[in-house]
Amino acid sequence: MNKHTKPWAMRTIIALAILTATLPTAGAVESKMPFAPGEKLEYQLRWESIPAGKAWLEVHAMKEINGEPTYHFVMRAESNGFVDIFYKVRDRIDAYADVGMNRSMRYEKKQREGEHHKEEIILFDWKNNKAQYSNYGKKETPIDLMAGSFDPLSAFYFTRTADFSIGGQLERAITDGQKNVIGRLKVVARETITTFFGKTYDTYRVEPEMNHVGGVFKESKDAKIELWVTADEYRIPVRVKSKVAVGHFIGELISANTSP
Repeated sequence: MNKHTKPWAMRTIIALAILTATLPTAGAVESKMPFAPGEKLEYQLRWESIPAGKAWLEVHAMKEINGEPTYHFVMRAESNGFVDIFYKVRDRIDAYADVGMNRSMRYEKKQREGEHHKEEIILFDWKNNKAQYSNYGKKETPIDLMAGSFDPLSAFYFTRTADFSIGGQLERAITDGQKNVIGRLKVVARETITTFFGKTYDTYRVEPEMNHVGGVFKESKDAKIELWVTADEYRIPVRVKSKVAVGHFIGELISANTSP
């Protein structure tokens, strides 16, 4: 693993949430959500064929934010012992969205990636349509919010509520508290895939637009991210694959508990 592969092996995991968060969506939210408190998804990440770590996507008990009941989404990522030697990762994201899945209410990110540490919070003030970003308590100038904006992780969960059609394009306003973007996602095909762990799934293959993705993806010619989500009512992501100059990074579902 060279200096470029260390962080990006794990950031493919983050693609399950943060990059998939550039998987914006449109479409009516169904009365019955495809997720519920108690859901837990576990993933293995690999750089080429080398295991690099694990990630978890969880729906925790609902929590009240600013007097409103909200969904509480959690994403955790950890590098394994081998990768820890080169580039230790211990990340956690907590995101809160209103129960109608119409907008974000709060976002917290604790990032521990090698020597790069962050403690980010985004406060959503919908009365004044402002988002307040801070890192380690240092606040930046609030930015205007676009209607129905989601934070990266909540955007991923909102994606799961959308109707998928081959060739269709989904979009949604997303903010990281410092800028606003309209992210776009194309539904490419319906495919049956078998994971590294021998499990077979009926899936949709989708690809996010790369315009707003930076880092090694921006620097790599023909960089690409693909995501496979189940074609059932749960829309569970079972595989994420990224192609960049330093190789392929893959995240695959190990286990899923969808029981409330």
